[in-house]
Amino acid sequence: QVQLVESGGRLVQPGGPLRLSCSAPRSILNSYTMGWSRQAPGKQRELVASTTTSGSKNYAESVKGRFAISRDSSKNAVYLQMNTLKPEDTAVYYCAAKAPLTAWADYWGQGTQVTVSS
Repeated sequence: QVQLVESGGRLVQPGGPLRLSCSAPRSILNSYTMGWSRQAPGKQRELVASTTTSGSKNYAESVKGRFAISRDSSKNAVYLQMNTLKPEDTAVYYCAAKAPLTAWADYWGQGTQVTVSS
C-alpha cells in the first residue's frame, strides 16, 4: 500500500507564503510523475502543478508565477511552495503520483486544508 502524506496546510493571510510537503516512498519519487491538485467547495478537483522524473514542470495558469513544485528524493518528499496567496487559493490540496504516460492518478494523499483569509 503506497502512502502519500501531506502536511503544512493552515490558515494564511492573503499575500502570504506557504509551503506544503508530501511524504512519499523513494521508489515512487524516482519512478512517478508527482503532482499537487486542489479542490475547493463545490468545484472540481484541479491539477495545479506537476513534475516528471526528468525535472519537467507544469503549472495551471491560475498559479503560474506564484507556485513552485519541487522534489527531494533524499528526503522522500515533494513540495509545493505557494507565494502571493489569494482567497481563491483556498482548497484542500492533494499530493498525487502517476506512472508516466498515464492519466492522474495512481495514488492520492488524504489532503491538507489551505485557507487564505484575513
